[in-house]
Amino acid sequence: MLTRRVLLAALTAPLLPALPARAQHRAAPPPPLALPAGMSPLRDGAYRVAFLVGQSGLQAGMAPTLAEIGRRLAAAHAQGSGRITIEGHASGPVADASAARRVSLARATAVRDALVAGGLEETRIDVRALGRTNAALDAADILPPGAVRAGERRPGRS
Repeated sequence: MLTRRVLLAALTAPLLPALPARAQHRAAPPPPLALPAGMSPLRDGAYRVAFLVGQSGLQAGMAPTLAEIGRRLAAAHAQGSGRITIEGHASGPVADASAARRVSLARATAVRDALVAGGLEETRIDVRALGRTNAALDAADILPPGAVRAGERRPGRS
């Protein structure tokens, strides 16, 4: 008789609501970042990190913000995002392309290390040392999946 009561209670208990669709499970987007001096947003969720001329170390206050960007990119990866590209740039010297390439690589590596400190897997990051470009920037650009390089257009857009 006891098992009959348990069975009857189970059958008459209200059914659990159906699980919402996957899209309804997504958390609210994180608030926009307060960027320190020397960092600026680019389109498509990309960021530019400025460096002092000839220097490859991050400026004061940038590491915590880059770590937070790393956390956010890692969370996006958990939802199926792709690879991140970091492009290092250097403004000079004009006569020594090799030196400019080394500086741009050191800058991109410094940004990568700060993103990894925030939890982004190092194996998901592509580092590109562009050296001296026509724009002659002293910066590194963080390009999340789907972001277009500065100065380029998406295919099909004019």
